[in-house]
Amino acid sequence: MNNLEPRDIYKYISDNIIDLRNRVEAACKRCNRSAAEIKVIGVTKNFPATVIQAAYECGLRHFGENRVQEAEIKYRDLGDIGPVTWHMVGHLQSNKVKAALEIFNVIHSVDSIKLARVINEYAGKVVPLFIEVNVGGEATKYGFTVDQVPDAVKSISALGNLQVLGLMTVAPPADNPEEVRPIFRKLRQLNSSFGFKELSMGMTDDFEVAIEEGATMIRIGRAIFGERRQL
Repeated sequence: MNNLEPRDIYKYISDNIIDLRNRVEAACKRCNRSAAEIKVIGVTKNFPATVIQAAYECGLRHFGENRVQEAEIKYRDLGDIGPVTWHMVGHLQSNKVKAALEIFNVIHSVDSIKLARVINEYAGKVVPLFIEVNVGGEATKYGFTVDQVPDAVKSISALGNLQVLGLMTVAPPADNPEEVRPIFRKLRQLNSSFGFKELSMGMTDDFEVAIEEGATMIRIGRAIFGERRQL
């Protein structure tokens, strides 16, 4: 998309969203679910605010950002775009919490008790969030281990300004999405054990398997916006 004229960006994104929705519907049919259960979050890391505006005009209402500083710029540039839900999907540092709470409606990446307590301290209202779980045990990923989740759920749920919607994970990269099915299945089983209704998992390369395993929110960048570029 980087070389497209502005008038062509809308069509590019529109075509991609139509294709994505068709794939979501097909995945839902395979597991006897309704596509209405799935929220598509358009992740716009390294894309300008104009891309978000185009996606909004194509009907997308959920947008995700990985970095607070980048989100601040787009949030300012977009102004009152309309009814949008902003999702923080990247690692959130404690010193960025105050700024994040001024932008984001949902935080997907609560990966420590310390971070949860800081969010609770700065929150002026109840903050919906997901607890991030490093299901694959990857050294380079953030999140609680599977064994740590019960204590994390108990501690975070006890904080008065926080609402735990469910669990979230980022699956390891894989050549075949079927390779990460056990990761998604384990998170779904864990999520269900707490009675959570929402489950954040699945990205461009693996969202169909994630849906088949119970995802209710999928975080999609490349399948909508193309390859990332540097702002």
